[in-house]
Amino acid sequence: MRIAYFALLATLASQAAAYAPVDERGLAAPVLDVRTPHMDFAPLSPRGTTPPPTMYAAADVDGADAIVIGVQSTDAGPKVLAFGLSAEQIAELEGVLPAAGVSGSAGSVTAFPAHDKYPAKTLILTGVGKTVTPETLRRAAGVALRSAAGTAKVAVMLPTADDETLQAVAEGASLGAYAFNVYKTQGATNPVSEIAIVTTGNADTVKKASVLAQHVKESRNLSNTPANDLYPETMVEHVNKAVEGLSGVSVDVWDVPRLKADGMGGILGVGQGSTRPPRLIKVMYNPKGAKKHVAIVGKGITFDSGGLSLKPSAGMWEMKGDMSGSATALHAVLAAAELGLPTRMTAWLCMAENMPDGGAMRNGDVVKFYNNKTVEIWNTDAEGRVVMADGLAIAATEKPDLLFDIATLTGAAVSALGARTAGLMGDEKAIQAIKDASAVTAEPFQAMPFPEEMFADMVSNTADYRNVGAVSQGGMQKGGIFLSHFAGTAGNWGHLDVAGPAFNDAAAWGFTPVEGTGFALRTFVKVAEQINA
Repeated sequence: MRIAYFALLATLASQAAAYAPVDERGLAAPVLDVRTPHMDFAPLSPRGTTPPPTMYAAADVDGADAIVIGVQSTDAGPKVLAFGLSAEQIAELEGVLPAAGVSGSAGSVTAFPAHDKYPAKTLILTGVGKTVTPETLRRAAGVALRSAAGTAKVAVMLPTADDETLQAVAEGASLGAYAFNVYKTQGATNPVSEIAIVTTGNADTVKKASVLAQHVKESRNLSNTPANDLYPETMVEHVNKAVEGLSGVSVDVWDVPRLKADGMGGILGVGQGSTRPPRLIKVMYNPKGAKKHVAIVGKGITFDSGGLSLKPSAGMWEMKGDMSGSATALHAVLAAAELGLPTRMTAWLCMAENMPDGGAMRNGDVVKFYNNKTVEIWNTDAEGRVVMADGLAIAATEKPDLLFDIATLTGAAVSALGARTAGLMGDEKAIQAIKDASAVTAEPFQAMPFPEEMFADMVSNTADYRNVGAVSQGGMQKGGIFLSHFAGTAGNWGHLDVAGPAFNDAAAWGFTPVEGTGFALRTFVKVAEQINA
């Protein structure tokens, strides 16, 4: 009887297996799907989680609830920096600021109720620091607008002497008016909803700043979205919604069968450990008459557990942001399209989830890539470079004038450069393009060399290369060296390791919020502008 009972169980099990659904990897999917469900109350939006603030150039304060005034720290005491205040108002403020403890130090902000001499109920005094530059004003505007959350309308009266300064002030104001509140059911404070930039400058400059800032914020939203809502398939949904209405923009998607057909073993290998199948998404902006082409390959790991080389649980929650490179690449292209830049731009979004299930890529596996090169996987937690290798290889076939990749790639970059500076490596042409652009955007990059002796450490005894070195030193450069083998030989490739500045796990500062930052988007757009100069 016992034998018959167990025989029956075996028969039922075999029948269940025979009818088990097969997923895109060709593996039997679980009969009972216990994955965390998609949270339908938190849809992805191509325009952010709260309506973007209305921002415009204005001749005066025009009924604002609060006005933003700059304060410079000088040896003679705090100095008021404001466009639109009278000499009498400025003198009065400068007379009371020291007693009120307002020094003008960078990052400081103080709000005071205003009396009848001023055109708003509240004065927001924001510290510029000792040096007045477009970047210090950008940061001061960001601090002020973040502090004003919950206020309906704010007028920014910081000085805007030229177009560069005006754009910086407007960018900082809009970037500071940001909150990611989509999952909060109580206690959320929405950012300022209307921003007037008080200036006699070019209103189109303010409009441009508004477009750039909104795409930075959309990039932040993606970085902040949890992995049960954002995974390769829903990233495709976001992209398709985000391109609606943009002239000259088209989308192409590689699903698993197409990835297999085109030999993209890197993206497939990383994605095979997850029930969320990988995708390669190509977003193309091709304006009529464009003579230059900029391509950006973005790391799109929607959650990085480390795979079989499992990460420690502490801090793993941040790995929802391991797709920040793809978010920046996407919205840099869409910002260029919305601004109507005359430069062709392509984003290659290498999307996968790095998980450790029974079908996961193993340490010691050999993977073959789009360009037919082979790699031995020594560490499954060095997966970003593995997916981007396929993206770079196919992007290089289009022979763009500049080819970049952007990734939250290595902890070594954070150790070497800190949390606010990105590593910049590759060919001199691309490095110089980023340097020239970042001189305007003030996003900090540090160029790093590829020491000759490091190349040998990335060679495998089994395959062409291995995905990490045997020696731990130089991890940031070795990540770049690995990718150099897939970027072609045109001498136009740049590698941006943004592991530090792309995701802020400290306190908010300047116009930079907690968590996703959208770092490097403004620089990429500036590259697209300058390449035609």
